Amino acid sequence: MGAVTMASSSLVLRPRASSLHSGRAPTRRAALPTPRRHPATAAETPREGLSLVAGETRTRTTRLYSLAPCPLLLAALLPGAEPISAAFEPFVELVRTFSLPDWLVHWGHPGNMAVVLFAMGGYGTYLGFRIKLSDDPEEKAKAKDLHPKLLGGMFFFFALGATGGVTALLTSGKPIFESPHAVTGVIGLALLTVQSLLPTLFEGNPGLRGAHGLLGSSIMTLFLFHAAFGLQLGLSF
Repeated sequence: MGAVTMASSSLVLRPRASSLHSGRAPTRRAALPTPRRHPATAAETPREGLSLVAGETRTRTTRLYSLAPCPLLLAALLPGAEPISAAFEPFVELVRTFSLPDWLVHWGHPGNMAVVLFAMGGYGTYLGFRIKLSDDPEEKAKAKDLHPKLLGGMFFFFALGATGGVTALLTSGKPIFESPHAVTGVIGLALLTVQSLLPTLFEGNPGLRGAHGLLGSSIMTLFLFHAAFGLQLGLSF
């Protein structure tokens, strides 16, 4: 009885031969490929100033750079400061020998041009409107006679004053053609040239009278901005 019991115990405790000596190798699972991280595209990049990464808040700073159009416009219109400065240099040296007061060199050009703009230009513009709107033949005749003289004189003194402004800047050792005042001045003189030629075409094209009045009003508005930029330039140094 004891032999049977031991034999049965050995049968129970002995591992199966098939599980130890099987010719099959243990099955291994293939490793899963590691997911690749792609860089965030422009569409996925948040546009907000704050971004959340792994529970942390990061602040991003965006710098905005602006480009003023005036220097680009100036470069397209003007031949350049160096040739003009070289041409004005003898006259600038002559002015320096006069030993003029600094306030006169600094504010002489703005004062003269303000008188020309508001006296000759302002009254000449008023006469232009009287030519168009007045019902009095005598008043209209006087306005037609005086209007071109005043605005022609304004054109002449503006062109002469431009040379004075360049001389004042060079005498003070300041750069020229690098401000909105210079840009608007050049544009204004160019438009005044066109404006002075339009009356010669009135006989064949009566409709140009309306364009002449509209352009004249626009030129006066431009010169108001020109005066404001000039005041800003004068106060800057």
